[in-house]
Amino acid sequence: MARALVNLAVGTVVFFLLFLLSQSNPSTSPPRLLPPPHHGARPAMVLPLFPSSKNSSRTFLHSHRHLLRSDSHSSHPNARMRLYDDLLLNGYYTTRLWIGTPPQQFALIVDTGSTVTYVPCATCEQCGRHQDPKFQPDLSSTYQPVKCNLDCNCDSDRVQCIYERQYAEMSSSSGVLGEDIISFGNQSELVPQRAVFGCENEETGDLYSQHADGIMGLGRGDLSVVDQLVEKGVISDSFSLCYGGMDIGGGAMVLGGISAPSDMVFSYADPVRSPYYSIGLKEIHVAGKQLSLNPSVFDGKYGTVLDSGTTYAYLPEPAFLAFKEAILKELNGLKQIRGPDPNYSDICFSTASSDVSELSKTFPTVEMVFGHQQKLLLSPENYLFRHSKVHGAYCLGIFQNEKDPTTLLGGIIVRNTLVTYDREHSKIGFWKTNCSELWERLHITGALSPTPSSSGKGNSTESPTTTASDGSPHYDFPGKIQIGKIILDMSLSTNHSYLKPQINKLTEFIAKELDVNASQVHLLNFTSEGNSSLVRLAIVPSDSSTYIYKETARNIISRLAEHRVKLPDTFGNYQLVQWKVEPSTKHGGLLSYVIVT
Repeated sequence: MARALVNLAVGTVVFFLLFLLSQSNPSTSPPRLLPPPHHGARPAMVLPLFPSSKNSSRTFLHSHRHLLRSDSHSSHPNARMRLYDDLLLNGYYTTRLWIGTPPQQFALIVDTGSTVTYVPCATCEQCGRHQDPKFQPDLSSTYQPVKCNLDCNCDSDRVQCIYERQYAEMSSSSGVLGEDIISFGNQSELVPQRAVFGCENEETGDLYSQHADGIMGLGRGDLSVVDQLVEKGVISDSFSLCYGGMDIGGGAMVLGGISAPSDMVFSYADPVRSPYYSIGLKEIHVAGKQLSLNPSVFDGKYGTVLDSGTTYAYLPEPAFLAFKEAILKELNGLKQIRGPDPNYSDICFSTASSDVSELSKTFPTVEMVFGHQQKLLLSPENYLFRHSKVHGAYCLGIFQNEKDPTTLLGGIIVRNTLVTYDREHSKIGFWKTNCSELWERLHITGALSPTPSSSGKGNSTESPTTTASDGSPHYDFPGKIQIGKIILDMSLSTNHSYLKPQINKLTEFIAKELDVNASQVHLLNFTSEGNSSLVRLAIVPSDSSTYIYKETARNIISRLAEHRVKLPDTFGNYQLVQWKVEPSTKHGGLLSYVIVT
């Protein structure tokens, strides 16, 4: 969700007053913790600046191969879910949630700083145009409004409970509370569950203009999805997030416990100090050398806060100055250049390579040290972002938190890191891995793989794309193939003669919607079928890569197959007829999957 990054100067006394109120009334949202403004910081998810009215969101519910199985010490299942989009490119990560019977799909921003899940309601006249159609309660046989009671704010007719969220940059969401069945996708061990959520009747600001449908609140609060599932006793009190790396995006999420790997690094997470997910940062090392800082520098105000919705990292002034000095000392041989925006004093460097895998040869490693000398190793992609105007240049993604003594660690710090929020044991774990291919790396059972074709046509394999019982489709690829090309066959309800002069614009729109370069989309064939048109496209790797990451390919295919690509009305409606992935020639064979409609 596009959010403006603004600094919230809230005194410690005010915070604790609000926090005490929030403890006596779980429905009250905590004050928002915000990083200072920065041009490159894709707007962060923010908690409400102004707490909602009393009781407005109270709940109404009284080894690596096996890593993502349910916690071995618990009989609870978990919900394994994919993440889409990218924190730096899109401003957020989303997952897919299905609500109702039959299920209606939504792309929701995952945010550890939000405490309520909400989607646009069919009755909403003040909602923007988002990724999916609005939720239609009348089409769900299992939907029930949450009736007005003493534990909630009620509408003017005192019939239904309502909620309201106001945000620091003056965007807001308000609507009614409803209860329905939510489903988590076909990779989930957890069966669909009833839960309370917000059905929006009005949204303003960036909430109105964002592409994603709504918010999936993972914070501490009675309306949080995690809290509701824990309260029902269907998952253990834990969840995990795994963000993809630089230029990749995507990732994974798990609601419920997992069996943590033996080399996962843990930090104590104090659940009492604040409503945020706070961790015990003690030291920072650059190139193996400890910064000369008193550990208390990371304990000011709200302490060190881990926020999945904030893009970058923000350190208190003494810590930032020491970090900057250490980095500059290590990189004194590199040419320092101006940042992408002349209005800001970004610290940027020009390098000879744009290959992310080569960054560690130039930039130093950074370590964050928690209690008991638990060390989290940060690779360069965890503290750098690409310069948007200079090829092969990178800028520091760690900034000074103005005069705020809070340490705020955003998504950049945990790229390609599995982060487990073990709320039951008051700790947060970190494990470095490739998040965009987490399922393949960990050999998760139940993933759809192509089965051998009975056609006997060489090395080709063919399998229909399947749909889970909750309505969620799944796309996957076998083995360790490196994808060299994605071939897409699309049908458009537009006359061939009309579409022909617009075909180049069509490929440009598709490239934009799929978040790829226009040069990556090639037109292979264009034919007529009655009053419709058939288009065959190929998606190839970018100039800086020799193959397409599996998660990227999966995102491309799922967006088209699930009609999440929004084309101008002049192109009519489209249908993805079939898709194929073509591995690198050294792997041989063509894998084809026919979309069943």
